[in-house]
Amino acid sequence: MNKLDLLRYSALTEGLSWLALLFIAMPLKYYAAEPIYVKFVGMTHGILFIALFALLLQTFFEERLPQKEAVKIFIASFIPFGTFFTDKSLRELIAEEKSVKVKS
Repeated sequence: MNKLDLLRYSALTEGLSWLALLFIAMPLKYYAAEPIYVKFVGMTHGILFIALFALLLQTFFEERLPQKEAVKIFIASFIPFGTFFTDKSLRELIAEEKSVKVKS
């Protein structure tokens, strides 16, 4: 598994944790008086977000990820469902990279 694959899976996992925080943990906190879920889901999401950002920087500098793509992924990580929209362009970059390796 190369860094772009890892970045893609990391972005999807971070996106799922963001959705779990917004649409499961937060409603449980306010409508069911169960704040403990926000603590655990929020901490998990925070760790995944930091990991995504670190991996994004590493991929940007080591794999020559285009700046436009890196900025797009970073901004999308703040928007609910955002990382799912960047998945298509990441899949295209991965396919492009694999085709270049096959030709070499």
